[in-house]
Amino acid sequence: MNIAFFGSSLVSAYWNGAATYYRGIIRALAGRGHTVTFYEPDAYDRQTHRDIPDPSWARVVVYGASDTAELERALDSAARADLIIKASGVGVFDELLEAAVLELRRASNTVVFWDVDAPATLERVSRDGHDPFGPLIARYDAIFTYGGGPPVVEAYLALGARACHPIYNAVDPDTHHRVAPDPRFEAALGLMANRLPDREARVESFFLDLARALPDQTFVLGGNGWSDKPLPDNVRAVGHVYTRDHNAFNCSPQAVLNINRESMARCGYSPATRVFEAAGAGACLISDAWVGIEQFLAPGREVLIAESSAGVAEHLRSLSPTRAATIGEAARRRVVAEHTYAHRAAEVEAILGGQDRLSSPGIS
Repeated sequence: MNIAFFGSSLVSAYWNGAATYYRGIIRALAGRGHTVTFYEPDAYDRQTHRDIPDPSWARVVVYGASDTAELERALDSAARADLIIKASGVGVFDELLEAAVLELRRASNTVVFWDVDAPATLERVSRDGHDPFGPLIARYDAIFTYGGGPPVVEAYLALGARACHPIYNAVDPDTHHRVAPDPRFEAALGLMANRLPDREARVESFFLDLARALPDQTFVLGGNGWSDKPLPDNVRAVGHVYTRDHNAFNCSPQAVLNINRESMARCGYSPATRVFEAAGAGACLISDAWVGIEQFLAPGREVLIAESSAGVAEHLRSLSPTRAATIGEAARRRVVAEHTYAHRAAEVEAILGGQDRLSSPGIS
């Protein structure tokens, strides 16, 4: 099957949290015999912050961010694909693309909208009755989402979607695995999170307030946007952590914290990419609480759950190196057995009717 995929970036994770997800899904689809062309804009300085070269398992086409001529050529090329995917949050020409890919729909192909931030999309469409994406939802053959579970599925169906299927994050064991600890990232607790408006308050509560309450402990903060944020003296900000260093970041602190953005925590069923990256590296993960986490990791045995910074502090005080290692190993075994991108690629095929049907007329 020939797949055309319009997304934010495959080759750069710079201000692009979906990069690991795209890479895992697309590499797994390629491993099942499919051919993928990924179309991405030259935007947000991502091309100068590439962290992988063009991969052998996908063709990457970069188009200009200020002129639609290159994008129109990309759409002309994509028209020949069996499966055409428009992801949310491309960041450039999103409104144009959402409508344009539907004009490529034929009896012989399938067109899918893949929402990598469904809570934000649904909130926007629900709030604005004139949002141009709203009337397009029913025209897509299917909606795939990065997460969200029943609340997101029900919301999309209520907006007219023909079908909505969560394709959750996962781990690529070849990419995310144990490595030796790195002194740059050693701490009692590590957090990797870009500074975003609907996450900052939760980072303040779960991580920075915690650091202030535990001055004898050390903390490491990775991610973009924190350089002008006043931080406690015991928090070491290391800036953007390139993909090549994710394993070292996850393997160096005694525990790693996951904090969902407010909208994703509210919807539930939203395991972030970093959850599986950390678990794949055998990290002891502490996560904020959200509905559905037990579908992915067993609380208390494979992940520690905290309702507030006080809960995180309690976990840190009681966590021995032996227990941290035991929890991390249990999480690693679980995700490798049940939550790899190979599993997710098989789900995509099954949802769309199996490999044979993907080359036949689109979903009706």
